[in-house]
Amino acid sequence: MGSGFGMGIPGLGMILVWGLILVFVVMLVRAIAGGFPSSGKSARQVLDERFARGEIDRDELEQKRRDLSG
Repeated sequence: MGSGFGMGIPGLGMILVWGLILVFVVMLVRAIAGGFPSSGKSARQVLDERFARGEIDRDELEQKRRDLSG
């Protein structure tokens, strides 16, 4: 008897491994090309969401808005 690995469908393990490698490469290329899939939100929207989650306080929010305005 074997170890039990790959006894169901021969090569299924290799298909899964290559599939995971492909997913990793696609994500890596996207990250290098411009970040992970963009949410399509503006910088101001992201700031507002960060403020709503409590990640930044009002002073930091206002400063960052001024920075974005120019």
